[in-house]
Amino acid sequence: MSSDLSTSIDVQQDLRYTLIRPTRGIFEFEVGAVADHLELLLFLVWRDLKVRYKQTALGVVWVMLQPLVSMIIFSVIFGRLVGVPSDGVPYPLFAFAALVPWNFFATSLNRCSLSLVADSNLISKVYFPRLILPIAATLAGFVDFGISFAMSIGLLAWYGVHPTAALLLVPLFAALGLLTAIAVGLWLAPLNVRYRDVGIALPFLVQVWMFASPVIYPVSLVPRQWRLLYGLNPMVGVIEGFRMALLGRGQLDWSIVAASAAVVLVLLFGGMIYFSRVEQTLADVV
Repeated sequence: MSSDLSTSIDVQQDLRYTLIRPTRGIFEFEVGAVADHLELLLFLVWRDLKVRYKQTALGVVWVMLQPLVSMIIFSVIFGRLVGVPSDGVPYPLFAFAALVPWNFFATSLNRCSLSLVADSNLISKVYFPRLILPIAATLAGFVDFGISFAMSIGLLAWYGVHPTAALLLVPLFAALGLLTAIAVGLWLAPLNVRYRDVGIALPFLVQVWMFASPVIYPVSLVPRQWRLLYGLNPMVGVIEGFRMALLGRGQLDWSIVAASAAVVLVLLFGGMIYFSRVEQTLADVV
């Protein structure tokens, strides 16, 4: 009898409890918790990549076709028929240099915004930092970006354009594009849980945003007195910076980049606050 009692006491002493509580402070985020769940984050990224290309006949060829077909259409319509200037660069190369960061942003934003609804079964069954889902959805887009970037290097060789030292700035503007997608996605993903209209309106929003960004036309067409205001569109700094870094031509207006980066930081900080406030009720709504 005494032996059984002592064993029971030892078992109770060895029990460990984990208390899960919601964030309380307005500036208390789960960034540290995301780092603690790094293995889960990498697994979700790998899962998204496998699901995307599973049972596809062409696989990654689809990633190559999207910017290539868009470049051909833009070159014919805007380069030849409309005669949009391209700052002395062959228009196909000019357009493709903008389509690489734009497609990276657009696909990442779409996956980020739909991530919570797509993984509703995980949210309702097990606890983990919900911030992992939108981050994993955007990181998966780096594979597509890498393929498109490799194609852009091939186009540089085709047109005889030699890369310069500015090419080292490509990771900087790619990271800024990724942060832009996350910053906007942290607002749209929880809203899409409550209002599925967000997912329906998102393709229209992205299309309008593209024409409001210097994808098919250069920033030089914008009157100089309006360029700083134009730079409040965060993708202006991303596209212009990436285009300059890739082509190595022209003078980049760093005030526009600074304005775009400032807007991204404000959206990201506000998005993290909003996400941390509403994630407590996501399992009940989704």
